[in-house]
Amino acid sequence: MGTLLFKIVTMKPIHLFALFCLFFPHSMLAQTTFKKLPLSKNKLVVIAHRGDHTIAPENSLLAIQHAIDDGADYVELDIRTTKDDQLILMHDGTVDRMTNGKGKINELSFDSIRALKLFNKSMPLADTFQVPTFEEALQVCKNKINIYLDFKAANVQQVYTAIKKAGMENQLVVYINAPNQFVEWRKQVPYMPLILSLNTKIQDSATMVQYLNKLTIDILDGNWNEYTNATVKAAQQKGVPVWADMQAAKEDENYWQQGIQLGLLGIQTDHPKELVQYIKKLNLNNF
Repeated sequence: MGTLLFKIVTMKPIHLFALFCLFFPHSMLAQTTFKKLPLSKNKLVVIAHRGDHTIAPENSLLAIQHAIDDGADYVELDIRTTKDDQLILMHDGTVDRMTNGKGKINELSFDSIRALKLFNKSMPLADTFQVPTFEEALQVCKNKINIYLDFKAANVQQVYTAIKKAGMENQLVVYINAPNQFVEWRKQVPYMPLILSLNTKIQDSATMVQYLNKLTIDILDGNWNEYTNATVKAAQQKGVPVWADMQAAKEDENYWQQGIQLGLLGIQTDHPKELVQYIKKLNLNNF
């Protein structure tokens, strides 16, 4: 089973639903009530993808701070575990792309990773940054911005202990990458809102309703163009908001308007400052 779950983790999200149903009983997956979501500043929830990384290295404390300053509702962060069981922020499974080092995170010690320089190649002054810990990120975010936690590779209980210690229990949602993660979060922290990406085979409202009847979740994610007005509406009628990915090299008002017209209640973006400014123009901020 351990080998099988390892293979599952490496698969794309579009295959997850079938795997959930195959490996776990319906009674373990279905929910009778939806979880209470953290409060948001904007009617259209703005999620800063890996922080505002147009200004600072992705997943850095400065990128998080800029997302706060931008007025975003959530900062999306990626959590991983070092060889010596320390929780850090990094999207990739290696340090190769974002630091001056090489190697897999789960094969490197925390001290060796902290000794590296965190940078974006397009930001020559960013070489003074370090890879942050999850605990550091929690302190920066507390009472300022919610966290959309992309649960890459970590222990649920260890992560939840850090969340409780920081007093951040009501400021997080968790994105699920594998069936075992879903089951562990539901078992250990049943109140935590969980997110899954859309199965791209869902093209109509009836299929969406069937999907949500079999696997009740709290938020739907995925690429925005995998949705239709009918599937978004069907999800929302079932009490599940759709917060879709719209991050792109070029994002502008016309682009975001397509997501708004689709009926999205949240947008994940690479340009949180500009999106917040746009929704203010549309009076979609401040309930």
